[in-house]
Amino acid sequence: VFLVGVDCSDCGTRALEYAAERAKLQDAKLLVAHVIEWSPFQFSTVQENEERHKRREEEIARAHSEIVDPIVASLQARGIDAEGLVRHGHVAETLDDLAKEYKVTNIMLGRLGASGLRRHLFGTVSSTLVQIAEVPVTVVP
Repeated sequence: VFLVGVDCSDCGTRALEYAAERAKLQDAKLLVAHVIEWSPFQFSTVQENEERHKRREEEIARAHSEIVDPIVASLQARGIDAEGLVRHGHVAETLDDLAKEYKVTNIMLGRLGASGLRRHLFGTVSSTLVQIAEVPVTVVP
């Protein structure tokens, strides 16, 4: 089972194509994951939390219909066993959690860096994932 992180960027599209080629060659299942940055640490009123939960569910549904489901349909039309996943959370940690949950053998994603000060302070998703993942991570330029 392979896992590819998608984010609608050119780099993410190249990673998706790379993952699709590998899955097809090895007759492997390909999990297509889109992670919506979402911090669980926010102090809110009960009403704000209810609204936040509703907004979160709407974002997941929209990401499925606009991003992940079309990709999965395209992969399946190419004869690739594909499944789509959408989650909220820290991108690198969430991809690592999905890899563990689905017993993934390789995680693939595009090399995307935040710009300027943020990159120097926090690092990139790909560099963080390379450091925390328990399975190989392929970073596609």
